[in-house]
Amino acid sequence: MEDIRLGVIESHFADIIWQHEPLSSGELVKICGEELGWKKSTTYTVLKKLCDKGIFQNQEGRVTSLITRQELHAAQSKKFVDETFGGSLPAFLAAFAAEKPLSRKEIEEIRKMIDDFVDKAGEA
Repeated sequence: MEDIRLGVIESHFADIIWQHEPLSSGELVKICGEELGWKKSTTYTVLKKLCDKGIFQNQEGRVTSLITRQELHAAQSKKFVDETFGGSLPAFLAAFAAEKPLSRKEIEEIRKMIDDFVDKAGEA
């Protein structure tokens, strides 16, 4: 993946594909016309851009994803933490929690994730 950053419109477009895939490029043009008010050329331009980024593919008029929505979000999150916090997840969490106090439920979820990671690391 060359550049995983997506703008608001690109993200909406990507969500359309993930919701309907696999779909024909003609179906995608129709959906984008209805939901985004786009012309055929705009749909193909944005599709090509996201294909070039390694997110989707358009083979023989069939549009499918190369990565899942979750994989994209994980890559975007990792890049953000790397660039903004020097790759330090604790520094990111401290900054996040300073602005939005964590609920007891969120703290328990984070503890469970950490325990799961520790258990997996112990098995390796």
